Amino acid sequence: MSTTVPFARPGPCWDLKKLCEKSVSVLRCKLGCSAVYNSVEGHHLQKPHIVHSYKVNFTRVSHHLCKSLKERTTRHRLHRFHVNASSDDDFRSSRNIAISLFKRYKNVINRGGGDNLKEFISAGVNAYALGCTDEGLRKELMDIEDSGLEIEGLGSCGGTSLKFKVHSFEIRECILWLGIVFITILCTPQPTVIRWSPTPPVSADVLHQWKGFCAIIADAYYVKGMAWLPVKILQLEQMAVTGTSEKPSVVASRMQLVFSTLEEVSPQWPRV
Repeated sequence: MSTTVPFARPGPCWDLKKLCEKSVSVLRCKLGCSAVYNSVEGHHLQKPHIVHSYKVNFTRVSHHLCKSLKERTTRHRLHRFHVNASSDDDFRSSRNIAISLFKRYKNVINRGGGDNLKEFISAGVNAYALGCTDEGLRKELMDIEDSGLEIEGLGSCGGTSLKFKVHSFEIRECILWLGIVFITILCTPQPTVIRWSPTPPVSADVLHQWKGFCAIIADAYYVKGMAWLPVKILQLEQMAVTGTSEKPSVVASRMQLVFSTLEEVSPQWPRV
């Protein structure tokens, strides 16, 4: 079983750095006054008894200010795309994200698309923004499968929570869905979703296989104002890239996933 580690660590942000430096400068100016208002914590600090030899560890102060600001910025990023029936705990580690995505994938399989598909896409958008990769989340799910751990589902039956194990074929399909969501975001006008990691969200092989597929749909969505395409066009794209094509019903479901992702991250029409 792999160790769960925090992953949502924002990269360098000059605005954030400047804000931290400004806060520390204000703190330096105010240390001789009757009180200091801490804008991060939201309360007043009592005036310390200062003599000329008193020293303040400004490096430590700056560290705590930056840490608090980063945590607040992270929470703001999480709430930009709301995922129904979830909490911030779903995004505290790569393992939690993998489990959250898999639960929503199972929900779509067992209960159909619609709002269930939107929840999966919203969770996928958050995973993209927070710097996850398809291979990293695949590894988390494979570790869960190897451990035999059961995952508690989102729904319940007769008041009893449903639990299920993770299987290899489900992991493959769930991560493929996620990869398509990630590549669709890459096909949108930038920066539709800001990603906090320079690491590519999908592997080169997956990008090569699905980039054209998603780009055709994105072109129809943005340029032609379409929300559906003939399945045959997408089958021909698959044939050109891989030499084979999926069944029409499967291709149609992939297309729906791409269009739904575009509607989530870059809505073009008023929502009903």
